[in-house]
Parts: sequence; structure tokens; C-alpha cells
Amino acid sequence: MAEQLAGLADDRALLGRTSTAERVSDILRSRIAEGYFPPGTRLAEDSIGGALGVSRNTLREAFRLLTHERLLVHELNRGVFVRVLTVEDVEDIYRTRALVECAVVRGLGEPPHALEALRASVTEGQLAAAGNDWKALGTANIHFHRELVALAASARTDELMRSVFAELRLAFHLVDEPRRLHEPYLQRNRQILQALESGDKAGAERLLTVYLEDSLERVVDAYRRRVGEDPAP
Repeated sequence: MAEQLAGLADDRALLGRTSTAERVSDILRSRIAEGYFPPGTRLAEDSIGGALGVSRNTLREAFRLLTHERLLVHELNRGVFVRVLTVEDVEDIYRTRALVECAVVRGLGEPPHALEALRASVTEGQLAAAGNDWKALGTANIHFHRELVALAASARTDELMRSVFAELRLAFHLVDEPRRLHEPYLQRNRQILQALESGDKAGAERLLTVYLEDSLERVVDAYRRRVGEDPAP
């Protein structure tokens, strides 16, 4: 927990003079999405509030917002915890991803597309794999799909998927073999990027559809085995 709190203290500057529950929730959501707070972690008000320099009331409102987004749960007389997802949650996350991500690719206009951020996420994944940092590769994969959604240039779609990708990170945390989960999709990311670079939207959508189906199967298989061992707090 000390390492996570030190990271939050670094984020304190982001709050500026207009510290609000929404901005605190943005920081905590990002930290959850980047894997700093694994599922089942208890979020202590005093420690986190002190690290961010915000009042207890502000922090509680941020917790409430993230509970509404299904990232946190409040347990009576125990406190606030990062949520542990069910298999049904994972399946619903992937159902939402397929609906949104495939629709974004299908709805792209004529090339060329603004693919710089997508290329950067592929490079990020390559560097993570070269360093055998499989958690970082999982983060890079999420960044790839976040930037794919961003091609729609829709603030509402970005906001919707921001929470979905944060929930996805919670599922990734319960996978015992992150390399086996994430490494195969680095090449698939490159293939989707190449299809978009060549203007083949239909091909990119086909690749993405199979990608998400295979990823769901892998995550659910690993998840069923792990969740049976580690009950929610």
C-alpha cells in the first residue's frame, strides 16, 4: 500500500485549486485501470485523502461515483474495496467491447485515419514484451483498444469505455499467467493496425471480432479457476 500511496501523492498536483470529487474519481479510476489497486484492496479514507490532500467528504463522494461505475464496493462496517468481478461481469464487459469497438471500426470514414496514438500503443507493447513486463503489456493492450475507440472522436463513447477498460483491468488482475494472456495479442494489435493503415476496415473488424472472442475465452477460463480460490472480501 505504501507504494500506491506514494503514487497518489504524485497525482496531488493534478487537483490544482479546483479540487472536486469528479477529479479525485478520475485519478482513482486511472490508478485502478493502470493496476495500482488490485481487486479486493481496501481503500483507506485517511491514507488516500492524506496522499491527495482532499477532505473526507470529497473522497467519499469520489468513492460513491466509482461505486456507481462498478469499480468499488462499500461493505457495511468494513469500508470501501476495489471490486472483485464475477464471470458474468467479465462476459458483459466483452459484450460491450464487441458492440462498441467493432462499431467504431465499421463507422470510420475514408482513410487516411489518425493512427499515431494507435501506433504508439503497439510500440509500447513491444517495449513491454522485450522487457518481459507482462503487466505493462496488459496495460499497453488496454491502451491500444482505448485509442481504437478514440478514432470515433466521440467524447461520450470515450467516457463510456473509460469505465469499461478500468473494469477490464480488474479482471486481468485475477489471471495467474499474464504472459500467456497478453503476449498473443501483441501481434494481433499489429495486424489490426496494418489493416487500418491499408484502409481495410472490413478486415480490421473481422480481426477485432475474432480477437475479442478469443480473449474472452482465455480470460473466463483463467478467471473461473482463480476466482474459485480467492473469494471476494
